[in-house]
Amino acid sequence: MGSDKPKPAQSVLYMRLKKRVHIKAGDTVTLGMTARLLAHEGIEEQIAALELYRHQTADGNRVVIDLLQIIRVIRSHFPDMAIETYGDPQVLLMVGEKAERTRMPVLVAAWLLLFFGAGLAIMNFHTDVSMKEVHIRIAELVTGRRTEHPLWFQIPYSAGIGLGMLLFFNHLFKKRFNEEPNPLEVELYLYQENVNAYVVADEMRKKQGQYGGNPAGDADD
Repeated sequence: MGSDKPKPAQSVLYMRLKKRVHIKAGDTVTLGMTARLLAHEGIEEQIAALELYRHQTADGNRVVIDLLQIIRVIRSHFPDMAIETYGDPQVLLMVGEKAERTRMPVLVAAWLLLFFGAGLAIMNFHTDVSMKEVHIRIAELVTGRRTEHPLWFQIPYSAGIGLGMLLFFNHLFKKRFNEEPNPLEVELYLYQENVNAYVVADEMRKKQGQYGGNPAGDADD
């Protein structure tokens, strides 16, 4: 018993899949492109270079790579490797060029549309709730006189609406007032997360149907 030699420590790979990866049509996807890896020096570079998928036109512009598929590739090259995974069990490949920067004429047109649309919405709301009569009544209570155009009250009120919108969205052009995300950014993030979850679920359902109900991770791309 005392003469037994200790066994060598088993190599461990720590892996966290990315949620979404952009590639071009026909690209070859390696493990290092789809996940963050941590392993012994030398082995980590070899693992990162493992090929997972090569895009084909018939696959469309959205492809899901499952965690089990990735583990199978790693096991085929490193059978004794212990794998510890964290995060999402799938990575979504978005095929195509990244969105170009918005052109200035389109940006100006969208800005004008939103500006006048928001202005009309506010004016219609004020008309529905008789805001003018409310202002006149408030001014009468304060001054004791009734005037049809209490500008001393209406002008600060209008400026306050704009200031409140700036504080609400936490932006003035490119300047942020603090590091907290504004409600619009939160909604856009939730929308993108829901879209990603739906696309992943839909792609996995298609794979299961294509391979007769077998788990998608057991099917080789």
